[in-house]
Amino acid sequence: MKVKIGIIGCGKIAQVRHIPEYKENKNAEIVGFYGRNEDRTQKMVEKYGGKSYTSYEELLANPGIDAVSICTANHVHAEMAIAALKAGKHVLCEKPMATRLEDCEKMVEVAKRTGKLLMIGHNQRYAKAHDKAKKLIQEGVIGEIITFKTTFGHGGPETWSIDPGKNVWFFRKSEAGLGAIGDLGIHKTDLIQFLTGQVVVETTAKLVTLHKKDAQGHPIGVEDNAFCIYRMSGGIVGTMTASWNYYGPEDNSTILYGTKGIMHIYDDAQYSIKIMLKNGENIYYDIDQIQTNDNQSKSGVIDHFVECLVENKEPEISGTEALKAMRAVFASMESSKTGRTVVVQQY
Repeated sequence: MKVKIGIIGCGKIAQVRHIPEYKENKNAEIVGFYGRNEDRTQKMVEKYGGKSYTSYEELLANPGIDAVSICTANHVHAEMAIAALKAGKHVLCEKPMATRLEDCEKMVEVAKRTGKLLMIGHNQRYAKAHDKAKKLIQEGVIGEIITFKTTFGHGGPETWSIDPGKNVWFFRKSEAGLGAIGDLGIHKTDLIQFLTGQVVVETTAKLVTLHKKDAQGHPIGVEDNAFCIYRMSGGIVGTMTASWNYYGPEDNSTILYGTKGIMHIYDDAQYSIKIMLKNGENIYYDIDQIQTNDNQSKSGVIDHFVECLVENKEPEISGTEALKAMRAVFASMESSKTGRTVVVQQY
């Protein structure tokens, strides 16, 4: 029996990731769509089947829908996720979870109370080289990690959005809430916690708008760069950088510096992992190349979500797990605003 899926939000992330990946999954069936743009929503129905709804509440009222993907602008993630959970639906929500920490915590609380699954779309964990890197780290190949540099930068969401240009919702504080740190930095924050097995407990951050302008020529309403120094729960200290100002090839790399050597992940066109040990030995892995905005590949997120629904198990990136990265992000925003180092309350 297939899991019946409703899609809320029919923009770019839905069209290039969620919808096609559900369609390829033999255990899932998309039965409904809702989006603010009625023409776009109708085109999804014509292409993939199912029913078009005039509101997300109407979609959630359908008892035949088991789970939903929330692919909307950031500011309505919490509202829609909480409504879906209360309506008895399992939820896969795009990142960032929400635009306020209290809303993220409320999403987790409602998921626990309703007994429904809540998963957040942090796809970096499913990149093959990241999975392999974690195993190598656990095996002690580079020894104990001392420090790291993790980076995610590209030319900005105006080049990728379903409505490209300087009027994208990503640039509006009212809809995005967060800028580069919520779009890109949340990925690398979750990733470094995944790779190291530690959580961020302290951050010193600077969030700035250096270059992006809106259609009127004014600086955009959110930051286009985030520079964070993270201290991890096990004592590791490193940097996380997120930028919308990389006007060339994307940088989606992570470098880990250990007591036995250095591990480079996704910073080489040929080798997805390069390990240079202090004894002179070099180890190379040609596993895959991480997806970019221009070169989309299967994320793994949807398959894992469906697997969890079928097997009734907790997602690897549950709301509870994603909350750890969101706490670091909101603490970084506070650090940048106050000019002080902020302790991250991981509880």
